[in-house]
Order: sequence, then C-alpha cells, then structure tokens
Amino acid sequence: MVPSEEIYSRLTPILQDVFDDPDLIATPGLSAKDVSEWDSLSHVRLMLTVEKAFGVKFTASEVGKLKNLGDLALLIEKKTS
Repeated sequence: MVPSEEIYSRLTPILQDVFDDPDLIATPGLSAKDVSEWDSLSHVRLMLTVEKAFGVKFTASEVGKLKNLGDLALLIEKKTS
C-alpha cells in the first residue's frame, strides 16, 4: 500500500506549524534527523496534532516503530481506510 498524495499534502502544513518552518515539505523519507527542531517534545506535539487532524489514535508501540514520514503516512492510511 502506498499512501495517497492527499496525506502528504495534509501533513505539510502540520509539519510547518509544529516545527515553525514554512519551508518544510512532507516527503516519505523525512525524519527527525532532517529537522533540527524535531526533539522528543515536538514529536509528541506532532503525533497529537496528526491524530486530531486525521481523526485517528496511535498506540505507543505504533509510534515507536515509525522511522520516517513515509511510515507515518502508511499508518494514517491504514487507520483511515
């Protein structure tokens, strides 16, 4: 399963808001190591914001397995389809 472009287009403004970076674009390979502001606290903010925006809930186990935005988009796709 490949996440839809709609998921990435909805994630982009969330990322820009959470990390206060208007140039940030949601791409499958984007991860915490690519964003200097991405620390544990901002990660929690990101997950909570994504849950609210997409109407989903993530378990701690699911969040712990995420390696990049592509993994997150796949998880969103799975939970919303």
